[in-house]
Amino acid sequence: MSYQTLKHAVTTRLEIKKSDFITYAYPVTSREQAMFHVEQLRQKYADARHHCWAYIIGDPNNTTSAGFDDDGEPNGTAGRPILNVLQHKSIGNVIIIVVRYFGGIKLGAGGLTRAYAGSAQAAVDEMILLPYVPMTQVQILAEFATEAQCRYVVESLNGSIDDVTYSKQVTLTVTLAEADIDSLKERLAMDGRVLDKP
Repeated sequence: MSYQTLKHAVTTRLEIKKSDFITYAYPVTSREQAMFHVEQLRQKYADARHHCWAYIIGDPNNTTSAGFDDDGEPNGTAGRPILNVLQHKSIGNVIIIVVRYFGGIKLGAGGLTRAYAGSAQAAVDEMILLPYVPMTQVQILAEFATEAQCRYVVESLNGSIDDVTYSKQVTLTVTLAEADIDSLKERLAMDGRVLDKP
């Protein structure tokens, strides 16, 4: 499962035959997140003629969830070309939304397809892409005396500490790359016990 994800949101703008194409790309991990961004832009650009989009959740080569919408443009001329750019570039966990202000000159089906694909490509060109790393959450049970060492090991593996609870022992809830779980267990053999997902 090797693909790339977007580090942070980007925005680009193209003018094609007097039509304005304003493109937004956002990192997302669910359809709900993707649709939230579509709704935000529908409100922000309420006077725009079209809000076309495509998203991919997960691996673009073996997608579990993808979707697109032409939003009133001729069938197949907007959402599908945006989706094709994402699949071709192997970018997952992303939505691209293109807001179009019609400039009065009709582009025709071929022109629209090129305009939407070009808008998506312009956004991709601005993206900072990172390799996708599957993450997982685990709990570490530790003594008070070894808490600092446990924190150090998690941070050295580029993990994050999500929550800490104190009772008879310390329970750290942490998120880190799935590939680093075995390393975490080895390095904490003396200092704490790694439990499976909370």
